[in-house]
Amino acid sequence: MEELVEKIALCIERGKVNRMAPYPPDMNGQDGADEIARAAVKAGVSPDIILKGSMAGMQRIGEKFSRNEAFIPELLMSAKAMNAVMEHLKPFFQAGKVKHKGTFIIGTVAGDLHDIGKKLVGMVVEGNGWDVVDLGVDVSTEKFMQAIKEHPGCTVGMSALLTTTMVNMDKSIKAIKDIYPDIKVLVGGAPLTREYADKINADGYARDPQGAVRLLERAVV
Repeated sequence: MEELVEKIALCIERGKVNRMAPYPPDMNGQDGADEIARAAVKAGVSPDIILKGSMAGMQRIGEKFSRNEAFIPELLMSAKAMNAVMEHLKPFFQAGKVKHKGTFIIGTVAGDLHDIGKKLVGMVVEGNGWDVVDLGVDVSTEKFMQAIKEHPGCTVGMSALLTTTMVNMDKSIKAIKDIYPDIKVLVGGAPLTREYADKINADGYARDPQGAVRLLERAVV
């Protein structure tokens, strides 16, 4: 089983989606995450084992990204490979045979239309075993509040790429904490700092996707 976990982890780390995918060049013609996961499911391998490989691969590429040893294109290819595995695991999630770690609601705050960073975080978080609810961009306080109401016990992630929209994080967090004081709110985005996150009473600040995963792991303890 450890060999299977390693095969899936390697495909996701390297961004090898399927046999037909030309990327990465040194794995051309080899089975990818899609074929390996399909064969594992057909052979009756526990979905938890398959998920373990997926999470390991996403953790590796996330850590490389944090160290500037991998960049957005590599992270996107890894996310595609992870999604190929998740397609085979969906029936097990829906049947309750595989449990997500929790629900993560993420959105770019009101007035901000930047999407790429938020999507990357969502992909990496999902690959690490969370159910991700992406609210999109220009998300109002009311939309965050409605999503929290629909997903009790969730954790919220807010993103901003403009200094002019950072203030909307502050407004949304205050409103959320007034009604849902136990909900954890994590923030991130290029202009943010840990000091600003503390100032607006966010429960955590992450500068990259893997940092968001680490915060989430701590938030549910």
